[in-house]
Amino acid sequence: MNTLTTRSMCILGLAALLLGFAPVGADAQHSGQPGVQPGGQHGGQPGGQHGGQPGGQHGSAPPGFRWDGRYNHNQYYPAPGHVVPAPPPGFRTVPHGGVPYYYHGGAWYRPYGYGYSVVPPPVGLVATFLPAYYTTVWFGGMPYYYANDVYYTYRQAAGGYVVVDPPAGVPERVETAPPPAGADFFMYPRNGQSAQQQARDRYECHSWAVSQTGFDPTVAQGGVAASQNAIKRQDYLRAIAACLEGHGYTVK
Repeated sequence: MNTLTTRSMCILGLAALLLGFAPVGADAQHSGQPGVQPGGQHGGQPGGQHGGQPGGQHGSAPPGFRWDGRYNHNQYYPAPGHVVPAPPPGFRTVPHGGVPYYYHGGAWYRPYGYGYSVVPPPVGLVATFLPAYYTTVWFGGMPYYYANDVYYTYRQAAGGYVVVDPPAGVPERVETAPPPAGADFFMYPRNGQSAQQQARDRYECHSWAVSQTGFDPTVAQGGVAASQNAIKRQDYLRAIAACLEGHGYTVK
């Protein structure tokens, strides 16, 4: 190679640098940045899932709710920290330590600012009732009643069911509670709804039926006067059945 050719190549190379030419393929590697997958997924989780574990089902819960799959309890509950302007209709008031706590549908609320926040009930709180849907777990030969990350045990001296710390170890036996009084019907999923979807739909339809009729089968006497109990109960059953049928179930 002669001196003129070598000098020409050097000049061309310098010109390329001054004009900002980039190596071939540099732009083609842009979509391969760490942490960004094709299609815009972050972290490489299929479908954008964020580490949900079986029983947690984080992605399937409606806004403001959480899924409780512990001990196959399989129920939706309002999420801790969720704030509402008022407790749901049909709530029950339980005082503890000079603070009123409000119970409805397995969740507990307490005043927070201008509203009411979903909170775990404090250990030592005594209720005269259990949640409508609870799971009995046995530890050391003693039954505990579980629902929504809360454990209750009956103490006669306290006059009801006391909120206690979670027992240590693995339960010896797990039993599911029967349906609550007043739920005299069976629902069949016409569209192949999953167990999680069925639990969600039943909870939402129950809440709607209570708001429409004022009758709540999860509380004593349905929360209405004894003289209205039978009529209101039938109104509730018709309302929840209509709601479930609208969600794709056959109700009998």
